[in-house]
Amino acid sequence: MPLVRNMQPKQAMEMLLTGGFIDAAEARARGLVNRVVPAEQLDATVDELVGAVLAKPREAIATGKQLFYQQRELGIEAAYQLAGQTMACNMMFDAAQEGVQAFIDKRAPAWRQAAG
Repeated sequence: MPLVRNMQPKQAMEMLLTGGFIDAAEARARGLVNRVVPAEQLDATVDELVGAVLAKPREAIATGKQLFYQQRELGIEAAYQLAGQTMACNMMFDAAQEGVQAFIDKRAPAWRQAAG
C-alpha cells in the first residue's frame, strides 16, 4: 500500500524526498506499524495476534477484510450503506447465530471452522 495512504502526507513526503530512516518507535507514532515489541517478545506477540484472528470464524474474517478494502474507495454514505448490507448478510452465517446465542447464554462462542 502506498506510504501516503498510511501516514500524514507531509511525513510521507519528507521520507520520500530525503530517504531518511525512522526507528520502530517513530514508525509506530506515524501509524506505519500497529505494535512495537522487544525482539525477545516478537514470537509471542505474533502468536497472540495470529491466535486472536484464528479464533474468529473464517467467513467473518473474509467478509470483514473484503468490506474494509471496498469501503475505503467509497464516500462516507456509501461506505455506511455497504457496511449495513454486509452486517445484515453476515447474520445469515451459522457463526453469527452462534455468536448471538453465546452472548445470550453469557458464554464464549464455539465457532466451527470449515476445513481449508
